[in-house]
Amino acid sequence: MKMKQETSGMFPRLVGDVGGTNARFAIETAAGVFAAPAVYPNRDFPGLEDALRFYITQPGSVAAGALSVRQAAVAIANPVDGDRVRMTNSDWTFSIGEIKKAFGLDVFLLVNDFTALAMALPFLPEESLVRCGGEKARENRAIGLIGAGTGLGVSGLIPAGDRWIPLEAEGGHVSFSPANELEMEILVLAKKRYRHVSAERLISGMGLELLYGLLAEIEGKTLMPLKAHEITQSALQGTDRLCDRTVEVFCQMLGTVSGNLALTLGAQGGLYIGGGIVPHLKERFFDSGFRKRFEEKGRFSEYVARIPVFVIRDTFAAFTGVSALMNRYLGNRLPA
Repeated sequence: MKMKQETSGMFPRLVGDVGGTNARFAIETAAGVFAAPAVYPNRDFPGLEDALRFYITQPGSVAAGALSVRQAAVAIANPVDGDRVRMTNSDWTFSIGEIKKAFGLDVFLLVNDFTALAMALPFLPEESLVRCGGEKARENRAIGLIGAGTGLGVSGLIPAGDRWIPLEAEGGHVSFSPANELEMEILVLAKKRYRHVSAERLISGMGLELLYGLLAEIEGKTLMPLKAHEITQSALQGTDRLCDRTVEVFCQMLGTVSGNLALTLGAQGGLYIGGGIVPHLKERFFDSGFRKRFEEKGRFSEYVARIPVFVIRDTFAAFTGVSALMNRYLGNRLPA
């Protein structure tokens, strides 16, 4: 169901979405209005404080009111538990309290990135989504969210009356589940390197790189390692058969874990795919075996076949969810 944003709190305020590779920031000047959006590679900064300080001093940010911000909310690709944060797929580490103090903030809210993206789903316009099979999403039913980027994010939304409850989940770290003989062979080889082979180990940016090497090993080839963007680019250009095979295996694996999530949540409200990899693959993803694998659930194949899948094309979609979570946080702080 489409919803309107609540409008609690003061503006302007800073919103952010920090992944393992890139950090995105904007100034929310009014409810749902995000000015001066920017994307920075994490590697360009020693830490979050440095990236934030750089962003708020840029001319566009200053013009949007960055220097008068007293409230900030940032989504981060990491569990949020306590004051000290050490990112899983980045070398950034920081104290929430120290960031708040350094910028003179009244409120600094830090939330999990996929919890924030999940919260954005009811507000996303249709033009920011591309459908991949299934029937019409059912109203007031659970919604699933998954996304491959630097890591593998997982979340969902549970309806609760006129509100949604976003899940704070780390489902990307569940054990990888092979669905055919090739994937069993991949798992055996991966187990030689890692005691626990999670879904994220294979279904992510680093997963593409690992998959490429393991498939080369299975084929008896000795090849130079490739970065994830090189693998996807070669696959899209049709210049390398092994890269294309790597992308195909990746999409099918994503289909399995996405179908598992849809079943686990009973996600009849739809399954949404975020992250940077799938939108970048464009039609190659839709031509892959993703949807077939998504539906291969034995006696529950017909059940899953009805569930629509939507690919999120808006790279700044999490800002809407961050804002919604900030509104909820501020609303809960108001006196009864």
